[in-house]
Amino acid sequence: MIYRVCKSFEIENGHMLSKHPGRCKLPHGHSRRVELVIASDQLDQNDMVCDFKALKLAVEDYLDQYDHALMINSNDPFFASIPEQYRARLIVLDNEDPTTEVLARRIYEFVSSQIKAGGSFTDPNGNVFSLPTHLVLERVRVSETSSSWAEYGRV
Repeated sequence: MIYRVCKSFEIENGHMLSKHPGRCKLPHGHSRRVELVIASDQLDQNDMVCDFKALKLAVEDYLDQYDHALMINSNDPFFASIPEQYRARLIVLDNEDPTTEVLARRIYEFVSSQIKAGGSFTDPNGNVFSLPTHLVLERVRVSETSSSWAEYGRV
């Protein structure tokens, strides 16, 4: 048997899909929900898969880079015309459209590396939380609208 937990986050994120034939090639944004599904065949000393606070501390800075940011393909013709003052919140993907599928994969790869590293994280009150290395990130699901999402993870 296996235990699963899910931690969700919300970000406001924009993108432009240069390879798209319709309106999605224009700048637009989404209120995204990011869900991390973590599994373990055992519970820790606190009878948890892992503390939700550990997941939050492990990913909040990483996810913050996407919040109120615009993602764009490095080959998008519009890229060169973006004014310098907006580039602080610009995420440029090398020859890849910033689809919701790509965003889910990028988040999955980051969270997997955090688990593999078995990092410890300290909250503002000085409490230490850790991610055990035996955890399995099963999937990352990223919503694009209330009726659509993309997922990346294990089969």
